[in-house]
Amino acid sequence: MDNGTADGASNGDSAHTDDAPCVNGHAEDPAGPYAGGPWRNYFLILLDRIPTPIAVCRAYGEVLIANPAMAAQWGTVPGQLRGRNLLDLFEPRAKAQLDRLIDALRLGRRSRYPIEVRWRDATDGTEREGELTIDPVGDPSVNPPALLALLRVRESAPQPAPRAAASPVEARILALAAGGATTASIGTALGLTVDGVNYHLTRLARRWRVQGRTALVARAYVLGVLSPDSWPPAPA
Repeated sequence: MDNGTADGASNGDSAHTDDAPCVNGHAEDPAGPYAGGPWRNYFLILLDRIPTPIAVCRAYGEVLIANPAMAAQWGTVPGQLRGRNLLDLFEPRAKAQLDRLIDALRLGRRSRYPIEVRWRDATDGTEREGELTIDPVGDPSVNPPALLALLRVRESAPQPAPRAAASPVEARILALAAGGATTASIGTALGLTVDGVNYHLTRLARRWRVQGRTALVARAYVLGVLSPDSWPPAPA
């Protein structure tokens, strides 16, 4: 899959640190038992469609796969998260929770481990809080295992009023939509799946409290997200 899907990205490996478990060589395919043939694609398509932010990582935190919902927290596409470390993206609120996970992985234990985290939203820079649930997955004979990370975002306040700010990916999607591009052609241009494009459009519609692509484009011009004197349409 290309750079906009849960699987697409560069092949570079990030270095691990001495205080975290290390994997010798590459981890198993994150698709697990569905890694062979068309089942792998079905697994990745399903991951793209899940609204919960999800990432599959190596034991020491390097992201192997992220879905659009996870990438949206950083205003980017899934492939751009591959190779980054979860600890570079999220700050644990309690080091003891992280130490508990590291010790469990070293001892070969497999349970779900909640970690309270905080990070800055890519859209408006506000500090967000939530919980990462880390679940070791894969063949029990493989040690250390891959990690499945699910993010539950804590909504501590009512949804903010519409803002002019949009992430770079959202602004590019709006510019292409304003020029009449179809969802499929927007995905091709930006390296996103159709579901990934729809995810961003739906997220914008909820944030700006509008319905339909025409209203989204109009709102983008009113809020200054799109340049009023450019054709083809372009981000401001």
